[in-house]
Amino acid sequence: MSGNKTFHETVAEHLETLKLYVPIVARVHGGEHPEFHDVRKQCDSLIAKIEQAGELMPDLGAEFDALRGITNRYEVPSDTCESYEAVYDMLAAMDESYTRENER
Repeated sequence: MSGNKTFHETVAEHLETLKLYVPIVARVHGGEHPEFHDVRKQCDSLIAKIEQAGELMPDLGAEFDALRGITNRYEVPSDTCESYEAVYDMLAAMDESYTRENER
């Protein structure tokens, strides 16, 4: 998880990798795990809002709420690859740091 990193630090660490992995995981696992297409839609929205906000804190509550529901709180299916797991781990880290900062 993200530990004590700020949301922006966590984004800096994971955003570019998410942009690469999410479309690949959707292509590879979308047939067996159609819910991942919903994960991709939420990720696309999340990425767009982050990029649009720049240094400001984007409003991502709806996206993270949806992702938690779609993924059963980022539970990785047993029949998927390391990239699928990495996507969920990165999203969980971003969610954790975002939530922590917004509880202050």
